[in-house]
Amino acid sequence: MAVANARMYSINATVKSHWHRLLGAALAQARLDWDLIDHDAPQPLSALWARDDLGLAMMCGLPWSRHLPRPTLIAAPIPAPEAFAGRPVYWTDIVVRADAPYQCLADTFGGVAGYTLPDSLSGGVAFAVHVASRHPQGLRAYRGKVGQLIHARGVIQALCDGRIDVGPLDSYYHALLAHHEPALAAQVRVIDRTPHRPIPPLVATAAVDDETLARLRAALHAVAADPAHRDTMASLLLAGFANPAAADYEPLAALATAAAPEFTPES
Repeated sequence: MAVANARMYSINATVKSHWHRLLGAALAQARLDWDLIDHDAPQPLSALWARDDLGLAMMCGLPWSRHLPRPTLIAAPIPAPEAFAGRPVYWTDIVVRADAPYQCLADTFGGVAGYTLPDSLSGGVAFAVHVASRHPQGLRAYRGKVGQLIHARGVIQALCDGRIDVGPLDSYYHALLAHHEPALAAQVRVIDRTPHRPIPPLVATAAVDDETLARLRAALHAVAADPAHRDTMASLLLAGFANPAAADYEPLAALATAAAPEFTPES
């Protein structure tokens, strides 16, 4: 039997419960008796994505692009905040501590950069590529790098502790933090943003036939439009779901290959 999970954007216990409610309703609507499982931090997301029994789980587009066989794309969240323009996209917010003197990315060169994981698109790769577009030395423009910060909370904590001067936040995760934990989000300030890229989709690594895929997609759209779930959708800052295209995610593998040298110890 397949399982479902929404770890990526379960920023806290409250938001996790809303994801469980939403995905559970979609599974019921699709008449699928799948279990909603937990995979909380500090368990690595890579271990979740390595499972071959995922029926409905969020996966970063980067590991999707490198996963063989490719997981089945089911749906892509459409964040509700105006900045997302009604599209299934996200970007990386490049942030500093709220009281830091930096006004732009160039001001942070020579300091210490942080990142979540080198195989994270929003927390590593997109940041490295963006820095390289602003400075010929890429991350070598910084006197030091601190990795393994794992998630956005780790980046914010490292900034507040003074261990790093600048770091990346997934824009949708950041929006959820600002909505649910404004005091935490207020501790950092955005000084730059990367280009938009396709948002992490809901995927299946288990075998899903065409009929089940159609039921899942229809169920997600129906639940998102159901007034009974309006409060849940609002809590998750979701406007709905889109049907994602493989062509949008496939180029991310090359992006990661280009960024890989930025995370070597000698870089």
